[in-house]
Amino acid sequence: MKLKKDKELLVISWTLLIIFFVSHIKADQLIYSFKSPSFSGINTSSHYLTIENQEATRKATIKEEIKAYTDQLAREADNTTLARFIRNLESRIYAQLSRQMVESLFGETPQKEGKLTLEGNTIEYVVEADTITLTVTDETGGTTNITVPIGDFTF
Repeated sequence: MKLKKDKELLVISWTLLIIFFVSHIKADQLIYSFKSPSFSGINTSSHYLTIENQEATRKATIKEEIKAYTDQLAREADNTTLARFIRNLESRIYAQLSRQMVESLFGETPQKEGKLTLEGNTIEYVVEADTITLTVTDETGGTTNITVPIGDFTF
């Protein structure tokens, strides 16, 4: 009998204990939401703008890297020994041609007019009383006239 009473007392005490703790238990509703704005719709437009900005930045970076690489290749090609030799030779040839032209204009036996064809361009000069008129005609037929006064030069 005592055992039965102890069991009832134990059941009653556990029941009271459970009722006491149940009143302190609070629960909330479980809500799942997506973190990606593409799925949730929250801040979607700013998310798309961020993606677009990142893509544009990557494309611009790739273009800049390609341009820098091609510029580097061009600099390396211009800096070869052969390229430097050709530039130096052209410079000396142009200096010699300009010296010959100056000699024909102002030398011991100056010429009144002359014509020079250089790489498809034609340079014609005419010496008048106090001016020299240079007419440069390019490959497409466009002309440039330069008039230089002779009497105003003093050294």
